[in-house]
Amino acid sequence: MRVLVVEDDQFHASYLQDTLAEALPEVTEIFHASDGAEGEEEARQGGIEAVVMDLQMDRRNGIEAARTIWAERPQSRILFWSNYADEAYLRGIARIVPEDSAYGYVLKTASRDRLRLALRAVLVEGQIMVDREIHRLQKQGAAPRNRLDDSEFGVLLDLALGLPDKLIAERRGMSLRTVQNRLLSLYDKLGVTVDPEDEAVSLNKRVRALNRALVTRTINVETLEAAQRDLDAWLGGRG
Repeated sequence: MRVLVVEDDQFHASYLQDTLAEALPEVTEIFHASDGAEGEEEARQGGIEAVVMDLQMDRRNGIEAARTIWAERPQSRILFWSNYADEAYLRGIARIVPEDSAYGYVLKTASRDRLRLALRAVLVEGQIMVDREIHRLQKQGAAPRNRLDDSEFGVLLDLALGLPDKLIAERRGMSLRTVQNRLLSLYDKLGVTVDPEDEAVSLNKRVRALNRALVTRTINVETLEAAQRDLDAWLGGRG
């Protein structure tokens, strides 16, 4: 088995390579790329079957690199690892993973034994595995009733990209009233409140919603970059 490690930190890359060699005797070759763009090229040329992918990297992030790799080789097995348990990352991965493909998500703070388990489960056994610590941290950050559903999350992304309600409705296949109801719901779940009696302060709810989404890591820069790419493609088709 040929495995590609995509990691911009040399210490973490070496740690991954050592753990792979130790935990998976099935691995015959290990390749290394220092960012997402280089990872895409290595995967394209090296006959790579499995990938361990950092998420935050300069030049091209892990979500974008995984999207390209899966578009060209949907059978690829990818284990993401990150310092962050962002809901945005899990949603971003779920939006791009091909049907029946194996993937996983483990934190860099996980023990070596936990990393070995994730490597074997995803890269060798073809399972879907999200580290339980990620779920635990997400539960701490938001109560289940405050989590956005997929429809609300899509409207939030469009709001963050600057789309007016009418264009959001067209893009999402909703009525204008439905979009406005989704906005009210996500305002409530994100804790966007404006006191109507406080005339001294006039706050823009859309901007406040974006602020709260970033602070709570409901969305992040990588998610917005991927969303912009999707929007550009949609606008191109619309034109």
